[in-house]
Amino acid sequence: MTAVHATEVGDTGARVVFLHGLMGQGKNFTSIAKALLPDARSLLVDLPSHGRSEWLDHVDYLEYADLVADRIRAWGEPVHLVGHSMGGKVAMVLAQRHPDLIERLVIVDITPGHSEGASEFDHLLGSLDRLDLASLTRRADADAGLKDAIPSDTVRGFLLQNLRSVPPSEGGGFAWQPNLKMLLSSLDVIGGFPDLDTTFDHPVLWIAGETSEYIDDEDHPAMRRLFPHTRFVTIKGAGHWVHSEQPTAFVSALKVFLQLESHESRSA
Repeated sequence: MTAVHATEVGDTGARVVFLHGLMGQGKNFTSIAKALLPDARSLLVDLPSHGRSEWLDHVDYLEYADLVADRIRAWGEPVHLVGHSMGGKVAMVLAQRHPDLIERLVIVDITPGHSEGASEFDHLLGSLDRLDLASLTRRADADAGLKDAIPSDTVRGFLLQNLRSVPPSEGGGFAWQPNLKMLLSSLDVIGGFPDLDTTFDHPVLWIAGETSEYIDDEDHPAMRRLFPHTRFVTIKGAGHWVHSEQPTAFVSALKVFLQLESHESRSA
């Protein structure tokens, strides 16, 4: 595994980097990246200890931001950076520490502070950790084993994308692709945010889900202190996973803010 694995989508247009949330993967943004073609090429990043990126034994937003910054420099710069939830916190820190890499910043349903809504992950990750992987003979067994604890088919499906089959040559069975136990023990750190005293002077778009509890009006002063050129958008009918719950509205907001000219308008 590489320190920060990433997948490229497209080869023309503006450069856009996507950072997923806790227990996500870069591929979660595949459909969004394809919707931006041909006006943007996208880099779908697996954060450290997630997906196909290297496992670390701790969570440190400063370190995560620097590792992602290294990956961006290797891809090409400057970029537009889009981060959801935990990935939004990494994106905020990266923009503060490496402003030369970022043209425009999009933060999706998270704030630069303690995340009250993150407490739900204690239950979710704890339920995954209690699942007896040795007893599984097929993926459907895992789904059935989690149904009582996690009744939402959508949430359960999102989490189970992290369950991988182990090749027979490596012992067979199933294993969690992310560093589950470390992430579970680090929820206080994940829910927090480092102290920053600088400002990011480029344009920033904050996207919130209408029914989400991760952002409220009291969070706006902290956002504007660190990111003074901020505008806010609330997407109706969306909860915390804005991009998957309302993808059309999400893509529309990105295209407008990132100033991505449509292929149709160029051809007209």
